[in-house]
Formats: sequence, C-alpha cells, structure tokens
Amino acid sequence: MIAVVAATVREGLGWNLVDDMRQLFELHFMVNAFRAGTIVAVVAGAMGWFTVLRRQSFAGHALAVVSFPGAAGAVWLGASATAGTFVASVSAALVIALVPRSASGGGDGEDSAVIGTVQALALASGVLFVSLYGGFLNSLNGLLFGTFLGITDDQVTTLIIVGAAVLAVLAGIGRPLFFATIDADVAQASGVPVRMLSVVFLVLLGCAAAEVSQITGSLLVFALLVLPAASAQRLTSRPGSSFVLTIVLAVAITWVALAAAYFSVHPIGFFVTTIGLGVFVVVTVAQSAKVRIQRRGRSGFTSQGLAA
Repeated sequence: MIAVVAATVREGLGWNLVDDMRQLFELHFMVNAFRAGTIVAVVAGAMGWFTVLRRQSFAGHALAVVSFPGAAGAVWLGASATAGTFVASVSAALVIALVPRSASGGGDGEDSAVIGTVQALALASGVLFVSLYGGFLNSLNGLLFGTFLGITDDQVTTLIIVGAAVLAVLAGIGRPLFFATIDADVAQASGVPVRMLSVVFLVLLGCAAAEVSQITGSLLVFALLVLPAASAQRLTSRPGSSFVLTIVLAVAITWVALAAAYFSVHPIGFFVTTIGLGVFVVVTVAQSAKVRIQRRGRSGFTSQGLAA
C-alpha cells in the first residue's frame, strides 16, 4: 500500500505553484495526511504549551519513544500498530506518574531517573519485538522518523476521537493545572488536587505523544510537542496569547512540512524538525536583538539624564 502511494509522490516543484498546490489535495492519501497532521498539530500545540511550562519535555520525549515498542509489539502480535502505540504510551505515563518517590522528595533528579529508566526499557523492548517479528517490518522507518504515506480513513477517525478526548479533558482541568504549574505549594494549600492533576496530565501527554508520533515518528516528537510552544512563549509572556500562538505555529509547521515532503524524497520528520527549529532560532535571535536594543535605549536615556 505504502509503496503504491509513494509512487505517486512528485519530486520537485513545477513552474505553476498554484497547480502544484492544487495537486496536494487531489490525492486522497494527501487529504488524509493534512487531516491527520492538523489534528496532531492542534493536540501537540495545546499539550506542548503545558509541557514546556511545566518543564516536562523529557517526559514527553520518553512517552514518544515508548510508542515505538508499542507499535512494534502490536505488529509482532498481529494487532494494530496505532492501538499498540496508544496503549504503550498511556501505560508508560501511568508508570512514570505512579512510581513511588522517596519520602524526602528527590525532586527533578528522581523524576528524571524514573523517566530515563522507562525510556531505556522501551527502546530495548522495541528492538526485541522487531527481532521477534522475524518478517520484514517495512514501516520501521516510519515508526522511528515519521511518514505521511498510507494514512487511512480509520486512522484519521482514531486521531479525531483521541484528540477530541484529550482536548476536552485538558479544557476541564486547564485552570487548576495552570495554577498548580505556576505555584504548586500555594495551589495545594488552596485545595487543588496537585498530585491527581499531575497524573491526569501525564496520561494526556502520553496520548498526545502517541498521536504526534503518527506523523513525526517516535524519535522526532520534540519537533511538534516542544518547538512551537518554546517559540510562542519567547514571543509573548501572556498565557492566552502564547497558547493560541503555539497551536497556530504547530499547524503552520505541519502544513508546510507536508507540502515539502510531498515534493521531495526526504521524510516528513526532517522537514517538521528543521522548520520548527528554524522558527525557534529566528524567534530567539529576534528576542535577543530586541533586548539589546532596549538596553542600549535605557543606557542612552540614563547617560542623557546624568549629563543634564
């Protein structure tokens, strides 16, 4: 199926850009790719914003890596790779959230140790499942680095259902989660169930990581889960504005990456990552230049005041 679809992908843009863009939506597999990509980008943007704010990017990466053994194990057992991805990511999220910590509290270091252990076990299990499968796993590249080929209507439907559920739960816990993220101690003293919110958020993050991996592959989830949010939060400190901007950037990066991948022979994961990184670099450089200009302006104003 994927080989047949790949044969229809054009290499290189033509002289008529309007015609080239029109062709993107004439093929059903590209329509499905844009549908799936948009769903994934919206979910990744919403969850990524909280992930960066809560400094849980490492957890997001680990949960994405877990999607690889989940998919490989499902293929080995003759089940759906998509289902295996979600089951593995959610299970790993529960393990990370519920593993007992020391009474004294290990802080970020203890959390990182738990997350790193889960990630290492996941990668080792993925290699084991691939070897046990015995056959030719032609989708291995896609599992690791992403693909937009062969996305079916059923997969799009699954992404819509899971994405809608994730966004609905996130909307329900958004305000207390934001409060707990900004100041966990004050939130807990105010009666906010900080621990429960943390568990629920990690489960949602597992679902989001599994969704994003359908487009970027398990090793490149950072591209959509972290880079748009990091860029948006550098552009504005207003929570509402940066949240919306994160989703806009994630969707724009995904659309441009899909178009670029269609007209080239390179994997979509490369374009998503490169474009996302490019946006982050441009934003960072622009912010640094703005800060320097403001400092020079204040310095000049101070000098003039002293001279007067």
